[in-house]
Amino acid sequence: MTFVVIENCIKCKLMDCVEVCPVDCFHEGPNMLVIDPDECIDCTLCEPECPIEAIVSEDEVPAGQENFLALNAELSQQWPVITEAGTPPEDADDWRDKPGKLDLLER
Repeated sequence: MTFVVIENCIKCKLMDCVEVCPVDCFHEGPNMLVIDPDECIDCTLCEPECPIEAIVSEDEVPAGQENFLALNAELSQQWPVITEAGTPPEDADDWRDKPGKLDLLER
């Protein structure tokens, strides 16, 4: 089993989760993070660190967001690994809990 970053992360990218990951499975894109499913060891450390609940177990992906399983796998192969938390976007709070952000994902 693996964990998945879902839509809530888009344009928020808070990065609280990154430094607790023991296997460096997070990858950073322009406005979202993703988890490499081949590297994730299901340690559960990242999930409680995310203040916007954008990290879920692959078995608990919300209905309508199943495409994030494939999206995490795809983008983790393209984006660089991130091991240290950076600065979130200045307007991250404005985007918190807003639905329908998939169209805003920057690749």
